[in-house]
Amino acid sequence: DATAIFEQIHPKTMLAILPKASYLGDIDKSTVKATDVSKTGRDENVKIPAIDQLLNTFDFKAAASKCMASQGWNYYISGAEDEITFRENQAVFSRIWFRPRVLVDVSKINIGTKILGHKSSAPFYVTATALGKLAHPDGEVAITRACYNQDIIQMIPTLASCSMDEMCQAAEKGQVQFFQLYVNSDRGIAKKSIAKAKSYGVKALCVTVDAPQLGRRERDMRQKLLDIKDAPKLEKENYSDKYKKRKKAKKKVGGVAASISSFIDPSLNWNDISWIREACGDEMKLVLKGVQCGEDAVKAVEYGIDAIILSNHGGRQLDYGRSGMEILVEVMEYLDANSMRGRMEVWVDGGFRRGTDIFKALALGANCVGIGRPFLYGLACYGQDGVERIVEIFKNELETCMQMMGTPTIKDIKKNMLVYKNIDDHITAAPQNVNAHNTYTPIRTAVQLNSKL
Repeated sequence: DATAIFEQIHPKTMLAILPKASYLGDIDKSTVKATDVSKTGRDENVKIPAIDQLLNTFDFKAAASKCMASQGWNYYISGAEDEITFRENQAVFSRIWFRPRVLVDVSKINIGTKILGHKSSAPFYVTATALGKLAHPDGEVAITRACYNQDIIQMIPTLASCSMDEMCQAAEKGQVQFFQLYVNSDRGIAKKSIAKAKSYGVKALCVTVDAPQLGRRERDMRQKLLDIKDAPKLEKENYSDKYKKRKKAKKKVGGVAASISSFIDPSLNWNDISWIREACGDEMKLVLKGVQCGEDAVKAVEYGIDAIILSNHGGRQLDYGRSGMEILVEVMEYLDANSMRGRMEVWVDGGFRRGTDIFKALALGANCVGIGRPFLYGLACYGQDGVERIVEIFKNELETCMQMMGTPTIKDIKKNMLVYKNIDDHITAAPQNVNAHNTYTPIRTAVQLNSKL
């Protein structure tokens, strides 16, 4: 009985599209032994602090690392190869310093904004992250409900544990949702996904353009090999046989990510924008997620894109890819040089862990920021309540920063309030971020793991 593991990764609606030959019959539960039932690996007996004792996103990360199963944890925190970019996404903020203004009336702070014309209580949204049920049984639906309560936008992921139907049906009247799309090699499937999102009233299609193929996420890949090593004898023998066949066929051995992403089309290119735009119609805005240089930002304007997301996929695709913040500086320079600023929105994601990080992005020209992993940590610890608490922490930290900087509203945040001249030098001589350091899990080699790989 593999139900527990299946439900962590796949929405139940997937069963409806399986070929009839996949159905073998009903299980005779009287024959099922305890050892025949799959487990999620999550230990419900692990004690974590009360939610009001966790003060920042790093606290939530530390707590999530204790209560999550190793497979899910390693999938969430994995980055590409040596995880240089993964760590740079947070390190870049240490190279940006403040120039506060004083004697400004900051008795009232308003962090409200609009994203693609839709009101949001804060200048950030929950970006698409895969497999929410690896964190909590309620998965992405808990995030949907949290976003409604906190009045922020949720970006629905293609690779969610919950179906689009479940997330959209969980949304309340008037709630704004965007949909992140990995374009399927079968264009018909991609068009059906867009049509379904449009039928639910989803306001924007965010096409991922930075993943022509899966990045080498060795932490996640190694977890799969460890699962083989630690499996029961019979299961281990079966896995070993399959592994030998894969090796003979020269197929890649990947982890969770590899098992769910083989459908993504590496031929996606600028010529596809026309049919994607047509599929969106007038009902959905078109956003490109994963732009990483100024030239492509200019090209996006030329193609009539409504918004771009500057992103390196959370450091999970190309190691030594630049951080979204460094890309942001270049992109705004290119847009200014071509008189294109304001013709499309510019969003950025990757590494945001403090309200001060959000302020820095807004000052450099971003309309809003996307945040992913911290919400998964909150979800893992306390379900919907944890997600809402993370939102509140970011809001409170941003409000405090705006008061200290002398900026009562988002419009008052200016680039000259920052010192960022060495942002692209990749030399961070600032005091170490102890919270980030203490909650980072180093990559372990095969020797350290005492694994026969």
